[in-house]
Amino acid sequence: MSERLMSENIYGDIIMRTHHVSPVRTPMARLNRAAQFAPFAALSGYDDAVRETERLTDSRREPDEDGISDINMKLGFLRECGGFPEIGVEYFVPDGKKSGGAYVTLTGRFRRIDEYSGRLVFCGGGEIPIGDIYRIDLWAGGSKMFDY
Repeated sequence: MSERLMSENIYGDIIMRTHHVSPVRTPMARLNRAAQFAPFAALSGYDDAVRETERLTDSRREPDEDGISDINMKLGFLRECGGFPEIGVEYFVPDGKKSGGAYVTLTGRFRRIDEYSGRLVFCGGGEIPIGDIYRIDLWAGGSKMFDY
């Protein structure tokens, strides 16, 4: 027996009835009726998880021997210098949610090296862990010092 004939036999007693309209309640507007069937987030948090997976992070780069000696030389210079020289420090900030992180450059007036916590301290209050430093740029009179 075909599917159509089968459905006509099963629903034959109600198939030709007219649609019931309530005399008491007003019909729902089409816009409100459509909102009932709008898509919903079946998996809460799924979109956030997909966005987090799509977000790119950098892997940590270790400076080579020349880079390490350059950082150490500039840290020694900063320990000995007077005043508050203008410096730019590129350093790694680990990501709190996934492996990797981002490289950030902080530019400002150097204040001191906190030997106890192992951090560079800036006049504006910023601090950078020495172990996360990738590069240090020193400026004097608007131009880079030790530019090599």
